[in-house]
Amino acid sequence: MHSGSSTAPREPVVDTDAAVSLTRDLVRLRTVSAAGSEEVERPAAELVSRLFTAFGWEHEVSEVAPGRPNVVAVVEGGGGPGPTLMFEGHTDVVTEGDPGDWSIDPFGGEIRDGRLWGRGAADMKSGLAAMIHAVRALQLAGPFPGRIVLGVLADEEGMMLGAKAFAASPLAAEVDAVIVCEPEGYEVCTSARGGIRIRLALTGVMAHGAMPQEARSPLVAGARIVEALAGVQGWAQNRFGTHPHAGKVTVTPTVLRAGDPDQLNVIPAHGLVGVDVRTVPGTDHGELTGRIRRAAEVAAGTEGVGVELTVVDDRPAVEVPENHPVVTALVAAHRREHGTPPPFGAVPGTTDGTILTRDAGLPTVVYGPGGKWIAHQKDEYVEVREIGEYARVYAAAARHFLTGGGAV
Repeated sequence: MHSGSSTAPREPVVDTDAAVSLTRDLVRLRTVSAAGSEEVERPAAELVSRLFTAFGWEHEVSEVAPGRPNVVAVVEGGGGPGPTLMFEGHTDVVTEGDPGDWSIDPFGGEIRDGRLWGRGAADMKSGLAAMIHAVRALQLAGPFPGRIVLGVLADEEGMMLGAKAFAASPLAAEVDAVIVCEPEGYEVCTSARGGIRIRLALTGVMAHGAMPQEARSPLVAGARIVEALAGVQGWAQNRFGTHPHAGKVTVTPTVLRAGDPDQLNVIPAHGLVGVDVRTVPGTDHGELTGRIRRAAEVAAGTEGVGVELTVVDDRPAVEVPENHPVVTALVAAHRREHGTPPPFGAVPGTTDGTILTRDAGLPTVVYGPGGKWIAHQKDEYVEVREIGEYARVYAAAARHFLTGGGAV
């Protein structure tokens, strides 16, 4: 903990080499989010906890599920009262898939051609390293008003259990704004698309493939539902319009399953259609879900098949005003680093920030190293220079925000 001092703060100097080294260390830990895994984020959480201890930062490690800990630190500025700014990132990553599809070791943390390669390099272990070393640089530079919370959370790639646990904690109520350090390719993302994951369970009547007149086929009903969903998407895009950054609502069938591939002469009784809905600010999720339900019932009804709709997850689209202090702080800091203001954008999916806004009412903005389109792909990478760039922007943005718009 910084003990406080009357000494005027110096310019924060980020230890870029340490930030790059931390990114590599994190990438080399295979923290793949997988159902039923006994241990996912624990190795990364232990690494971060050791670093926080070395920095003298008070922090808490708490499991949100077995083997899945959050690490949350509070760094006091020592410069008197002020707001509380949170930096947030997650330690889990998606699967690497078939390692043979990669041109490098997915968990090697190799640096080549000015890039750091590996699963999680962009999404989002470089963001974690940049935010940690930004706060360390700011602390070492001298006192600042208020305090900073570092949320190193679990399960973002799954059901966002880490964000949900933090949002329910007493500390969340004390946070004034959040910078989510996800990869967004130099964009300051003031909005994030919402998501509704829907399962449509179909129930028909089994019959011999030679006697289709005796069946009520969930497979055919599923195909009709897929066709009907295109109409729902068109309706939703007309109903809710085009957001300047988040674009349009999309209604995408992702699963169509029925029957046994080894029983080609059997019409099955049961089937499933999965739907991934992405929404924009201003979308009424209840209205849209109701429209999907009615369209599915009508489409399946033509085949005499029943439908049961289950909403697996519902995450709203969120947005923060471009003139919010946390946004203007990021814009000023980015301009200072790069000489030009950043573009505004939207997160194409959802982040932990979605949950922090939904459950705790926290203003969230997303800005971090790495390209937004490289996440979850093979040969994931981050430009090494970006790690230091973003850390410097984070440090300057934090000082600007905590001093009420003071010098960056």
